[in-house]
Amino acid sequence: MKITEEMVDTISALSRLKLPEEEKVRMAGELERILEYVEVLNTLDTAAVEPMSHVFPVKNVFRADVVEPSADRRDLLRNAPIPDEEAFLVPKTVE
Repeated sequence: MKITEEMVDTISALSRLKLPEEEKVRMAGELERILEYVEVLNTLDTAAVEPMSHVFPVKNVFRADVVEPSADRRDLLRNAPIPDEEAFLVPKTVE
């Protein structure tokens, strides 16, 4: 597929890149080489390859949940500029 400078302009705008004029010609050539390699990959027989979502096995890396006591509410509210009995009071921001 022939990549034109207009295509490079569109791709660079979508990528939020500003390419100088001399860079556009080089970028068009590089994009053409990428597409040529993708065509090579499309010729490979992948019928016997099982689809996968990740290259490496994915496992859960989260720690187990442990119930622990929280900080004392009165101690936390002592730092509040305008304390309430149960929460921090803040100015209203939405009408």
